[in-house]
Amino acid sequence: MINREIIRIKIVQLTYAYYQNGNKNIDSAEKELFFSLSKAYDLYNYLLALIVAVTKEAGRRLEVAQARAKREGTKEPSQKFVYNRFALQLSEIKALNDFMSTQKMTWEDSAMFLGQLFEQIESSDIYQEYMNSEEDSYEADRELWRKLYRTFIQDNQDLDSLLEDQSLYWNDDKEIVDTFVLKTIKRFNEQNGAKEELLPEWDSEEEKEFARKLFRSAILNADEYQHYMSEASRNWDFSRLAYMDVILMQIAIAEMMTFPNIPISVTINEYVDIAKLYSTYKSGGYINGMLDSIARNLIRTGRLMKHIDPVKNQKYGKEKTASARAPHKQGKPTKTRPRIKKEEPTGETISDVTDIQEIKKEIEELKNNK
Repeated sequence: MINREIIRIKIVQLTYAYYQNGNKNIDSAEKELFFSLSKAYDLYNYLLALIVAVTKEAGRRLEVAQARAKREGTKEPSQKFVYNRFALQLSEIKALNDFMSTQKMTWEDSAMFLGQLFEQIESSDIYQEYMNSEEDSYEADRELWRKLYRTFIQDNQDLDSLLEDQSLYWNDDKEIVDTFVLKTIKRFNEQNGAKEELLPEWDSEEEKEFARKLFRSAILNADEYQHYMSEASRNWDFSRLAYMDVILMQIAIAEMMTFPNIPISVTINEYVDIAKLYSTYKSGGYINGMLDSIARNLIRTGRLMKHIDPVKNQKYGKEKTASARAPHKQGKPTKTRPRIKKEEPTGETISDVTDIQEIKKEIEELKNNK
C-alpha cells in the first residue's frame, strides 16, 4: 500500500525535521522515517474499521427502535443497513480485527462522532435510496459504502480533527490513504468471505529500499547536492529561495543521482507537486526551473547518465518535459493537503545569496531568530 508518493512526502518531512531539530543521528532519523510510514498503514486499517464501527452504531440504534416498536405495536424498522453484506464481511477480516485489538484508542471511544456521522448518513439521499431500493445484492451493498465513504468520510473536517488529535503522523496522510480505502472497497469479493485480504503494508522490498536509499542519499550527500544548486543558480534570484525549497531540491537531486531507472521529468514533476503543497506560493515554478537546469548541467558535465525526454505524467495524462509544467494546476481546485505540523516552515526566504555556504548561514540565522 505504501507507495512512492507517500514515501517522498515523508522523506521531505523527516529531512526538514532532521535539520530543524539538530539531531544529526541518521540511524535514528531512518527509524523515525519507517515508523512514520507504518503509521500511514495504521490509518488505512483505522479508516476501514470506521465502516464497521458505523454499522455497529446503526445496530445499537436499531435495537432501541425495535424495542420501541414492540412496545408501541408499530412496524419494526428495516434491518437492511445493519446487515449490509460488505460491512459484515469487513467486520470478519482477521487482519483488521487483530489490528484494532492492539490499539489503545478505538472508534467506540469517539461515540459522539460516530453518532453524528451515522445521523448524517441516515438523513442522506444515498441512504434513503438504498433503503428503499428493491435491489438486494452484495454489489449494491458494497457500492453503498463506496458512495458513503466518498461523501461523508473522505472529506470530513470533524474526522480530520479527530485523527490529528490521535496522531500527528496522520495529518498529511489521509488524502492519500483515502484512495487506498476506496480501492479496497472496490476489490472486495463476496466469495472470499472472511478470507478476503486487505492491501499489504508494502508491495515489495523494492519500495522499502527506495525509501531507505533516497533518505540516506539526501542526507549523506547534502554538501555535494547543494553544490550542484550553487552551480546552477547563477542566473536565478536567490531572494525567491525558501528553506523548504533547498530541502526539496536536495531530495530531488538525490533521487536523480541514486535511481537511474526513474526518468528525470518524473522526479521533477513529483517534487514540484510537493512544493506547491508545502512551500511558498511560487516555489513550484521556481523549483521546476532550477531542477531542470541542474539536471541539464549534470548531464552536460557527465555526472548524470540520463537524458530529459517527454514523459507521460500519470496524474495529468499529458506528455510534457519537466520544465513545461505550469507553476500551479489549472481548472477545478483540488483539496490542499495541510502543511507540515511538527516543524512548520516559517515562509521566510533567503535573499542576496551567491554561495551555498551563505545559504546555510542564513538558514541557521533564520532558525535562531524564530
